[in-house]
Amino acid sequence: MAQHFKLISCISLFLLLLVPSNAEKPTHKKPLLPSKYENLEIKKPLIVSSNSENPKLLHAPSNSENLATKKPQPFGFLNHLKGGKKGENLAGIRELKKYLNKFGYLNYKSINGHDNDHFDEMLEAAVKTYQANYNLKITGILDSETISKMVMPRCGFPDIINGTNSMTKKHEGHQHHGSNKLHIVAHYSYGSYKWPAGKTHLYYWFETHITYSSIKRAVARAFNRWASYTQHFTFEETLDYQSSDLTVTYYRGDHGDGSAFDGPGGVLAHAFFPTDGRLHFDVDERWSIGAIPNYVDLESVAVHEIGHLLGLGHSTVPDAIMYPSISYGVVKTNFHADDVRGIKALYNI
Repeated sequence: MAQHFKLISCISLFLLLLVPSNAEKPTHKKPLLPSKYENLEIKKPLIVSSNSENPKLLHAPSNSENLATKKPQPFGFLNHLKGGKKGENLAGIRELKKYLNKFGYLNYKSINGHDNDHFDEMLEAAVKTYQANYNLKITGILDSETISKMVMPRCGFPDIINGTNSMTKKHEGHQHHGSNKLHIVAHYSYGSYKWPAGKTHLYYWFETHITYSSIKRAVARAFNRWASYTQHFTFEETLDYQSSDLTVTYYRGDHGDGSAFDGPGGVLAHAFFPTDGRLHFDVDERWSIGAIPNYVDLESVAVHEIGHLLGLGHSTVPDAIMYPSISYGVVKTNFHADDVRGIKALYNI
């Protein structure tokens, strides 16, 4: 019996020695990036600067391209639908349905609902909602103003999330829609997702492909703008992915997050609500530092996407940072009162 007890004691002691000394304080580290992202072969973004009469090329891909002379339009397929209305069958309507589905406006119960060229009643309702969100005449008809707005380059973050319209105008108070739904105040919107109280210093990390100081400086300026306007958050770059709260990466096409990029024009970038922290830029865009015709200002897009990282949805105010689309050749980095009210309402600051 004594020998049996000694044997059990020895086994117990041996097992205790196998337990790490910090086992009582488990840590939850950010998982490693999937290998398919780490090894992704991408063409580095073309970045040009407007600081001289002849824009200086800060970085060109190996197959160097000339400055753009035409606006790229992945959403250009919408142009020939101009004038379309309910009851018609038009080639390309199925692509419009995919477009409106991508941004949350349309979700057929039947999978076959998207896969036809019939302009049905649900599509008309979706077009009307889109027109309302973008301050257009609400007709349900694909007039020239509606098509012109749809083909503009824009953020990939949806305007309608889980059936809740993040751009609905409300002039007073809050509108609650249940767990993880959006609360609408004035023209801005925000969700139930936000950084925990006390989590005000956020670390951001640049994916290893991003080695050019011009890109990092532009994004850093965007973070600093939010720090100045919120007087609540501060941001700091870290070289350690595991300790980062936010990650900044460039991808092309389908990159595994369910929201594929589409080449030059179209969707420029997208980001995720707290506390996910991912910000993705489309590597195939013609990015600029400053205002250059037919190019997209990197800092302007970064400021918008950081708003999503902090928990803001889209705004209906065209001059607001959180408005979903941006024109080529402009710099849009100055906050509108709507942006400021939105972030202050979300964090009660």
